[in-house]
Amino acid sequence: MPDILIADDHPLFRDALQRAVLAAMPQARVHAADSVHALLGLIERYPDAELLLLDLHMPGARGYSALAHIRGQYPGLPTIVVSGHEEAQVARRALAHGAAAYIPKSTAGEDIVAAIRAVLDGDVWLPPQLVGGDAELQPDEADAAARIAALTPQQFRVLTMIAEGLLNKQIAWELGVSEATVKAHMTAIMRKLGVNNRTQVALAASHLAVEPGTMQPLPDNQDASGD
Repeated sequence: MPDILIADDHPLFRDALQRAVLAAMPQARVHAADSVHALLGLIERYPDAELLLLDLHMPGARGYSALAHIRGQYPGLPTIVVSGHEEAQVARRALAHGAAAYIPKSTAGEDIVAAIRAVLDGDVWLPPQLVGGDAELQPDEADAAARIAALTPQQFRVLTMIAEGLLNKQIAWELGVSEATVKAHMTAIMRKLGVNNRTQVALAASHLAVEPGTMQPLPDNQDASGD
Protein backbone atom coordinates (compact mmCIF):
# COMPACT_ATOMS: atom_id res chain seq x y z
CA MET A 1 0.00 0.00 0.00
CA PRO A 2 1.31 3.49 -0.80
CA ASP A 3 2.46 5.66 2.09
CA ILE A 4 1.33 9.30 2.15
CA LEU A 5 2.71 11.86 4.62
CA ILE A 6 0.82 14.83 6.05
CA ALA A 7 2.54 17.57 8.05
CA ASP A 8 0.18 20.08 9.66
CA ASP A 9 -0.21 21.16 13.28
CA HIS A 10 -3.95 21.87 13.09
CA PRO A 11 -5.84 18.63 13.91
CA LEU A 12 -9.04 19.57 12.06
CA PHE A 13 -7.26 20.46 8.84
CA ARG A 14 -4.97 17.45 9.18
CA ASP A 15 -8.10 15.28 9.34
CA ALA A 16 -9.52 17.05 6.29
CA LEU A 17 -6.33 16.36 4.35
CA GLN A 18 -6.41 12.72 5.41
CA ARG A 19 -9.99 12.38 4.15
CA ALA A 20 -8.95 13.94 0.83
CA VAL A 21 -5.99 11.58 0.51
CA LEU A 22 -8.19 8.53 1.15
CA ALA A 23 -10.77 9.81 -1.35
CA ALA A 24 -8.02 10.07 -3.97
CA MET A 25 -6.24 6.85 -2.91
CA PRO A 26 -8.49 4.56 -0.83
CA GLN A 27 -5.67 2.04 -0.39
CA ALA A 28 -3.19 4.58 1.01
CA ARG A 29 -1.64 4.46 4.45
CA VAL A 30 -1.58 7.99 5.85
CA HIS A 31 1.05 9.06 8.36
CA ALA A 32 0.76 12.45 10.06
CA ALA A 33 3.17 14.81 11.81
CA ASP A 34 2.49 18.03 13.70
CA SER A 35 5.99 19.52 13.42
CA VAL A 36 8.93 19.53 11.04
CA HIS A 37 10.97 17.57 13.59
CA ALA A 38 8.32 14.82 13.59
CA LEU A 39 8.03 15.00 9.80
CA LEU A 40 11.73 14.36 9.25
CA GLY A 41 11.38 11.27 11.41
CA LEU A 42 8.45 10.11 9.27
CA ILE A 43 10.39 10.61 6.05
CA GLU A 44 13.27 8.56 7.45
CA ARG A 45 10.79 5.85 8.49
CA TYR A 46 8.96 5.83 5.14
CA PRO A 47 11.65 6.66 2.56
CA ASP A 48 9.48 5.37 -0.30
CA ALA A 49 6.47 7.56 0.51
CA GLU A 50 4.64 8.65 -2.63
CA LEU A 51 3.50 12.10 -1.53
CA LEU A 52 3.92 14.74 1.16
CA LEU A 53 1.35 17.42 2.05
CA LEU A 54 3.27 20.14 3.90
CA ASP A 55 1.89 23.11 5.81
CA LEU A 56 4.04 26.23 5.47
CA HIS A 57 3.32 27.32 9.05
CA MET A 58 3.92 24.85 11.86
CA PRO A 59 6.60 24.25 14.51
CA GLY A 60 9.99 24.09 12.77
CA ALA A 61 8.68 25.43 9.45
CA ARG A 62 10.01 28.94 9.03
CA GLY A 63 8.64 30.17 5.72
CA TYR A 64 9.85 28.05 2.82
CA SER A 65 12.84 26.63 4.71
CA ALA A 66 11.32 23.19 5.38
CA LEU A 67 10.17 22.91 1.76
CA ALA A 68 13.62 23.89 0.45
CA HIS A 69 15.33 21.40 2.74
CA ILE A 70 13.01 18.51 1.95
CA ARG A 71 13.18 19.12 -1.80
CA GLY A 72 16.97 19.17 -1.57
CA GLN A 73 17.32 16.05 0.57
CA TYR A 74 14.40 14.04 -0.83
CA PRO A 75 13.97 15.16 -4.46
CA GLY A 76 11.98 12.04 -5.29
CA LEU A 77 9.20 12.91 -2.81
CA PRO A 78 6.49 15.01 -4.53
CA THR A 79 5.38 17.76 -2.17
CA ILE A 80 2.10 19.66 -2.04
CA VAL A 81 2.21 22.86 -0.01
CA VAL A 82 -0.90 23.78 1.98
CA SER A 83 -1.24 27.21 3.52
CA GLY A 84 -3.66 29.82 4.79
CA HIS A 85 -2.10 32.33 2.38
CA GLU A 86 -4.24 33.12 -0.65
CA GLU A 87 -1.74 35.33 -2.50
CA ALA A 88 -0.60 34.22 -5.95
CA GLN A 89 2.98 35.28 -5.22
CA VAL A 90 3.15 32.97 -2.18
CA ALA A 91 1.95 30.08 -4.35
CA ARG A 92 4.39 30.87 -7.16
CA ARG A 93 7.31 31.00 -4.71
CA ALA A 94 6.28 27.58 -3.37
CA LEU A 95 6.38 26.15 -6.90
CA ALA A 96 9.73 27.83 -7.52
CA HIS A 97 11.06 26.08 -4.41
CA GLY A 98 10.01 22.74 -5.86
CA ALA A 99 6.43 22.18 -4.70
CA ALA A 100 4.26 20.22 -7.13
CA ALA A 101 1.06 21.96 -6.01
CA TYR A 102 -0.19 24.76 -3.78
CA ILE A 103 -3.46 24.38 -1.92
CA PRO A 104 -4.91 27.33 0.02
CA LYS A 105 -6.69 26.11 3.15
CA SER A 106 -9.93 27.61 1.87
CA THR A 107 -9.92 25.13 -1.05
CA ALA A 108 -12.98 22.89 -1.37
CA GLY A 109 -12.53 19.24 -0.51
CA GLU A 110 -13.13 18.01 -4.04
CA ASP A 111 -10.45 20.36 -5.35
CA ILE A 112 -7.96 19.06 -2.79
CA VAL A 113 -8.72 15.54 -4.05
CA ALA A 114 -8.18 16.77 -7.62
CA ALA A 115 -4.84 18.32 -6.64
CA ILE A 116 -3.65 15.10 -5.01
CA ARG A 117 -4.62 13.05 -8.06
CA ALA A 118 -2.92 15.53 -10.40
CA VAL A 119 0.36 15.42 -8.49
CA LEU A 120 0.30 11.62 -8.26
CA ASP A 121 -0.11 11.64 -12.06
CA GLY A 122 3.01 13.79 -12.36
CA ASP A 123 1.31 17.13 -12.97
CA VAL A 124 1.61 20.53 -11.28
CA TRP A 125 -1.56 21.94 -9.75
CA LEU A 126 -2.72 25.39 -8.70
CA PRO A 127 -6.26 26.61 -8.03
CA PRO A 128 -7.58 28.56 -11.03
CA GLN A 129 -7.41 31.93 -9.28
CA LEU A 130 -3.66 31.53 -8.71
CA VAL A 131 -2.65 30.29 -12.17
CA GLY A 132 -0.28 32.47 -14.18
CA GLY A 133 2.62 34.75 -13.42
CA ASP A 134 6.34 34.29 -12.93
CA ALA A 135 7.75 31.84 -10.38
CA GLU A 136 11.38 33.03 -10.44
CA LEU A 137 13.07 33.48 -7.06
CA GLN A 138 15.14 36.48 -6.07
CA PRO A 139 18.89 35.64 -6.03
CA ASP A 140 19.28 35.89 -2.24
CA GLU A 141 16.27 33.62 -1.70
CA ALA A 142 17.48 31.08 -4.27
CA ASP A 143 20.95 31.07 -2.68
CA ALA A 144 19.54 30.61 0.85
CA ALA A 145 17.32 27.77 -0.38
CA ALA A 146 20.23 25.98 -2.05
CA ARG A 147 22.35 26.28 1.09
CA ILE A 148 19.55 25.03 3.37
CA ALA A 149 18.88 22.17 0.95
CA ALA A 150 22.50 21.06 1.48
CA LEU A 151 22.03 20.56 5.24
CA THR A 152 21.56 17.05 6.53
CA PRO A 153 18.21 16.37 8.25
CA GLN A 154 19.86 16.55 11.69
CA GLN A 155 21.59 19.82 10.79
CA PHE A 156 18.25 21.19 9.65
CA ARG A 157 16.69 20.20 12.97
CA VAL A 158 19.43 22.15 14.73
CA LEU A 159 18.91 25.12 12.41
CA THR A 160 15.19 25.29 13.22
CA MET A 161 15.92 25.18 16.94
CA ILE A 162 18.50 27.94 16.61
CA ALA A 163 15.92 30.02 14.78
CA GLU A 164 13.48 29.39 17.65
CA GLY A 165 16.03 30.77 20.13
CA LEU A 166 17.03 27.54 21.87
CA LEU A 167 20.41 27.33 23.60
CA ASN A 168 22.92 24.63 22.71
CA LYS A 169 22.15 22.68 25.89
CA GLN A 170 18.41 22.85 25.13
CA ILE A 171 18.99 21.62 21.59
CA ALA A 172 21.15 18.78 22.92
CA TRP A 173 18.38 17.75 25.33
CA GLU A 174 15.70 17.92 22.62
CA LEU A 175 17.74 15.79 20.20
CA GLY A 176 19.18 13.42 22.82
CA VAL A 177 22.77 14.22 21.87
CA SER A 178 25.74 15.85 23.61
CA GLU A 179 26.44 19.58 23.54
CA ALA A 180 29.67 18.77 21.71
CA THR A 181 27.60 17.19 18.94
CA VAL A 182 25.40 20.28 18.74
CA LYS A 183 28.49 22.49 18.48
CA ALA A 184 29.83 20.29 15.69
CA HIS A 185 26.49 20.65 13.87
CA MET A 186 26.66 24.42 14.41
CA THR A 187 30.09 24.58 12.81
CA ALA A 188 28.88 22.56 9.81
CA ILE A 189 25.72 24.66 9.48
CA MET A 190 27.62 27.93 9.50
CA ARG A 191 30.06 26.57 6.91
CA LYS A 192 27.28 25.42 4.59
CA LEU A 193 25.35 28.67 5.00
CA GLY A 194 28.50 30.75 4.54
CA VAL A 195 28.02 32.65 7.82
CA ASN A 196 30.02 33.23 11.00
CA ASN A 197 27.55 33.39 13.93
CA ARG A 198 24.06 32.52 15.14
CA THR A 199 22.59 35.87 14.17
CA GLN A 200 23.69 35.29 10.57
CA VAL A 201 22.25 31.76 10.66
CA ALA A 202 18.84 33.20 11.57
CA LEU A 203 19.24 35.93 8.95
CA ALA A 204 19.97 33.34 6.25
CA ALA A 205 16.73 31.55 7.16
CA SER A 206 14.86 34.88 7.05
CA HIS A 207 15.35 35.05 3.27
CA LEU A 208 12.80 32.22 3.07
CA ALA A 209 10.11 34.01 5.08
CA VAL A 210 6.69 34.07 3.46
CA GLU A 211 6.32 37.72 4.41
CA PRO A 212 9.59 39.70 4.33
CA GLY A 213 10.41 41.25 7.67
CA THR A 214 8.42 38.75 9.75
CA MET A 215 11.43 36.61 10.73
CA GLN A 216 13.83 38.82 12.64
CA PRO A 217 17.43 37.74 13.36
CA LEU A 218 18.04 36.55 16.90
CA PRO A 219 20.33 38.40 19.33
CA ASP A 220 23.84 37.11 18.92
CA ASN A 221 24.18 35.84 22.49
CA GLN A 222 25.92 32.63 21.48
CA ASP A 223 28.61 31.62 19.09
CA ALA A 224 29.28 28.09 17.91
CA SER A 225 30.83 27.23 21.26
CA GLY A 226 28.18 28.92 23.40
CA ASP A 227 25.96 27.38 26.02
